Amino acid sequence: MKYKRSLLKLSGEALMGDNEFGLHSAKLKQYAVEVKNVIKMGGQVAIVIGGGNIFRGFSRIKEKIINRIEGDYMGMLATVINGIAFQSYLENVGVCAYIQTAIRMDQIAEPFGKNSAIRHLEKGRVVIFVAGIGNPYFTTDTAAVLRAIEIKADVLLKGTRVDGIYTTDPEKDKYAKKFKNISFEMAYQMRIKVMDQTAFILGNENNLPIIIFDINRKGNFQKVISGEKIGTLVSKTR
Repeated sequence: MKYKRSLLKLSGEALMGDNEFGLHSAKLKQYAVEVKNVIKMGGQVAIVIGGGNIFRGFSRIKEKIINRIEGDYMGMLATVINGIAFQSYLENVGVCAYIQTAIRMDQIAEPFGKNSAIRHLEKGRVVIFVAGIGNPYFTTDTAAVLRAIEIKADVLLKGTRVDGIYTTDPEKDKYAKKFKNISFEMAYQMRIKVMDQTAFILGNENNLPIIIFDINRKGNFQKVISGEKIGTLVSKTR
């Protein structure tokens, strides 16, 4: 196993499948099984989940009555809903999972603590980080990179519906070419949109490799932590 401890970033959109919003039961179960298989291999898995399937924040408020800060907090709460749902699906397939939140809500989740998170991981438990970093203006991509650094993860894996980074949008351009490896500097210069720029900068400064891969293809999670050339690797050097 190449990556013993990984942080998996799942977008809220990944959880809604083909639905227009909300949660897709089959997708939740599929991802839970993928995580279970990695745990069975001896891997340690932490997860950050977005909330775009429930509320995308400021960009969806056309009237601008709700300001950016309030909208971002609403988005953070949406990630809590997703975290609770995914915890239930993980436990349903026999995986012990704990939720840690950046905004205190003691009845449903532990407050975030890097030492307690690491202890959970070392005991074979999954840790789901919710509510971003607890502050507005920061995306869940940035939260994922920060949490990965704090728990000393070997890699950050962003599971998407596309199998990596391309020169252009492969869903719109059939001639788009895929990068197998790309540097943080190039990702920043090209304004790659699969993750936000702050996340790439933070990953670069802390030498955290990031792999963008197709989470919907069965077995890909196991393959990528085993070191197979799946998706696109973003790292210090190409």
